Amino acid sequence: MAESETKDQLTAFLQSGIYRFSNSAVPVVFMDPVRVLNRSYSRVRVSPSTYYSRFFNSNVAADGVLRETELSSSSKKRKRKRKEKKSIPLNEREQAADQRHQQIRPLLLKAHECLIGAPEFLGVLRSLSGDSSSTAERRELTVGGTEPLFLELGKVWQAPLYDITINFPRPCGSNENEGDIVDQWCAQRVVPVFDNLVVNEIGDEVEAEFLSRKYVIPRQSCLYMSDLGKIHNLIPADPGSGFNLILIDPPWENASAHQKLKYPTLPNRYFLSLPIKKLAHSDGALVGLWVTNRERLRNFVEEELFPSWGVTYAASLFWLKVKADGSLTSDLDLFHHRPYECLLLGYCNGKGDGSELLSGMGGTMEDQIVISIPGDYSRKPPVGELLQKYVPGARPPRCIELFAREMIAGWTSWGYEPLHFQDSHYFLLNQEDPVVLQ
Repeated sequence: MAESETKDQLTAFLQSGIYRFSNSAVPVVFMDPVRVLNRSYSRVRVSPSTYYSRFFNSNVAADGVLRETELSSSSKKRKRKRKEKKSIPLNEREQAADQRHQQIRPLLLKAHECLIGAPEFLGVLRSLSGDSSSTAERRELTVGGTEPLFLELGKVWQAPLYDITINFPRPCGSNENEGDIVDQWCAQRVVPVFDNLVVNEIGDEVEAEFLSRKYVIPRQSCLYMSDLGKIHNLIPADPGSGFNLILIDPPWENASAHQKLKYPTLPNRYFLSLPIKKLAHSDGALVGLWVTNRERLRNFVEEELFPSWGVTYAASLFWLKVKADGSLTSDLDLFHHRPYECLLLGYCNGKGDGSELLSGMGGTMEDQIVISIPGDYSRKPPVGELLQKYVPGARPPRCIELFAREMIAGWTSWGYEPLHFQDSHYFLLNQEDPVVLQ
């Protein structure tokens, strides 16, 4: 690739957060979630160092090239432990899961080779976790109190009494003190936080206050915090006002004690009652479901969950996780901790079977691979933009995320935790981008 073309691609990446590799058999992109999310805001921005709170130490040489022989001490220890373990034969389900892995493995390797083969881009990659200014120069949003546990608060009898205060920005031309973000909000709206559609209908982000904590709500977005029994309130009276893109990140049941400490999980059969077909637009919807690599879960989705939702499988998006130096977060073949997750994509037709809609969209959809450095535990990259061209219906599409833990401009977010990553300590006052191309 010509030097000027590479620089143009890097410049585009710094603006969009998406870098597309052209030399791959399947669509491969690298995503910086921070830059993608920041397009939802103007007054504030997501803090890179906070987003990448689990950021990995880099082992890149001065020339930006990955040295495969340079492994962290913890990685070496893990390898020694694995060597010491005796080989245990895989059971039937594990063999089936391994067969799925072997099918996608060559594509994942090719995608990773695309990243490692772009030394100029690796140089930019190392700076993604850095904030643009010193601690003394930047001023974070004001925070206070302890972070509330929305799931617990939403289930107590006092839940209907909890209110959230929305602070709207002053109109243009008002006398604002730009050094103090608190003075930039004036008009207020106080509404119930649970079992109620909380809406920011203006073209700018707004600040919200709840139990002494401050949150940032993106422009033209809304959230609905409730349990599954109240999700029917989001079903449109007119199917022509339904959602064209439905992303779902369920808290799948998991034997991992570590995961249970992070957030409560739910039995798989719980998700059968999600009213996906009723939420879908009458023109149809693209449905994206995040799944783990467990074979039992994949069988459940294919044999029971998608059929009950009226969803016809179309393709998969694979999220490949890397460190700051471009190396994988774990060995690709490490059975129980593989460095990728899968988003299953399918079509749901509000008027009939999803297969008819799939045929109308051309009958095929390519698998694709998204590479990124992971953020906090179980936080997924914002892939909605990458799916737009596959979404049926008018533009802009109506989009919703179920079991959301953050918000995106223009989207509806449902669950008990859409404000989790909207807490103001994840944000900074907006300043210039820290990365400058040489």
